Amino acid sequence: MSRILFATSEAYPLIKTGGLADVAGSLPRALLGLKQEVRLILPAYPEARARMGKARTIASFELDSHQLNLLQGRLPGARVTTWLLDCPVFFDRPGNPYLNEQGQVWPDNAERFALFSKAVSLIAQGKAGIDWRADLVHCNDWQTALVPALLDQESRRPATLFTIHNLAYQGLFDQATFTKLGLPAHLWHHEALEFHHQLSFIKGGLVFADSISTVSPSYAKEILRPEFAYGLDGLLRHRRQVLSGIINGIDTNEWNPGTDPRLQQNYNRRTLAKKIIYKTALQQHFKLAEAPDTLLFGFIGRLVEQKGLNDILASLPAILKTPVQFVFLGSGQQEYEQALRELAAQYPDKVAVQIGYSEDLSHRIEAGADAFLMPSTFEPCGLNQLYSLRYGALPVVRKVGGLNDTVIDSTRENLENDSATGIVFTGTAGDDLLDALQRTQKLYTNKAQWKQVQLAAMRQDFSWRRSAQAYLDLYQTSLKRNPKPLLT
Repeated sequence: MSRILFATSEAYPLIKTGGLADVAGSLPRALLGLKQEVRLILPAYPEARARMGKARTIASFELDSHQLNLLQGRLPGARVTTWLLDCPVFFDRPGNPYLNEQGQVWPDNAERFALFSKAVSLIAQGKAGIDWRADLVHCNDWQTALVPALLDQESRRPATLFTIHNLAYQGLFDQATFTKLGLPAHLWHHEALEFHHQLSFIKGGLVFADSISTVSPSYAKEILRPEFAYGLDGLLRHRRQVLSGIINGIDTNEWNPGTDPRLQQNYNRRTLAKKIIYKTALQQHFKLAEAPDTLLFGFIGRLVEQKGLNDILASLPAILKTPVQFVFLGSGQQEYEQALRELAAQYPDKVAVQIGYSEDLSHRIEAGADAFLMPSTFEPCGLNQLYSLRYGALPVVRKVGGLNDTVIDSTRENLENDSATGIVFTGTAGDDLLDALQRTQKLYTNKAQWKQVQLAAMRQDFSWRRSAQAYLDLYQTSLKRNPKPLLT
């Protein structure tokens, strides 16, 4: 059994802005099920403190002239011991972990997450007034990427694993910020944290971690290429021997059409016909034409270029001339929000848009949609396509990253051997997506084949069981790679 400190900037259901929260809320639970001693740590945001409920202070210490308290409780609905790092000046504020209530980046994000990383490194070594230290620290994305760099300064330290959830977000700040953070001066170097005259938080993980992982095997290969790596491909190729990809799992209790409490009537593979109930309910909710035989696509996600919005907007005018409907749930760039609103106004019976996010509605869209639209230009792993498979909403995806690893195209061969689970297309042009939408329509007209693919999709197992074991194996490898192991 290993002592694992899982460091993250968000974790569901305490606080969530994206897929990182889902991973951080599920993987520690799965590791606990594998008999590991796990501690989940994140900042004590007001929302996280309120949702965790009962908590007690187990340590108080000073760091960079700030008084910190470490609060201990449980992850709601789980037995995972959870620590919240309490520093009111940095974390007790409205908004989300990274943005204020107006959607603007907090100007002191570098100071906030540097302090968090420094605290995590102390706690991991048993230097924060608690009788516990980690064998391994699992860090996630740029907000905790300084931890491996800080621990590497020690003569003895825990092993480190750094997981890239999205390389597009790197934590870049100016040189004055590096000086302000009081980091060791020698880390301002192109072989450490300096990146084209900027401070790069993410390089702390990429340079110093014993192991690096991404959230899918395909993404681990893609980021070795310039078009996916945002200038870090050279460093990643240099460290490719310690780089691997592990597909994210999903919470199969939270996302299970057979038990989902958000659904009035549950369904499974044997009662798949009930799915029409939710399609009708979805059409009613969005005031679309109630047409049970019309192919209904769902979309849930950020309305940004990465999620394929340019291709979606290029494809919709042609496909909307046919019997089809689209439901969009999400928010993002203003121009995409406005363009979708205009299409909804032009085609009120065919297009519906709700700006924002609703956990309840996202479950109902998965249950009611025939197909799920996810043409991301890049996708480290993706979770919605996994939810869609489970709910029998066939994913329409681009052949990138985790989408490539999790959805099997409905080719003739795959249909014949009953392995097809969705529609997969390649290319970057809008007409490639249009072709995929038309292929989806053609498949939908063959009700027997459509149901066959739905049933194959719902058979897929993307629970955390396999992924957690893969992480456990990587932890053991990381412990062996650690050149400065703690004395036992």
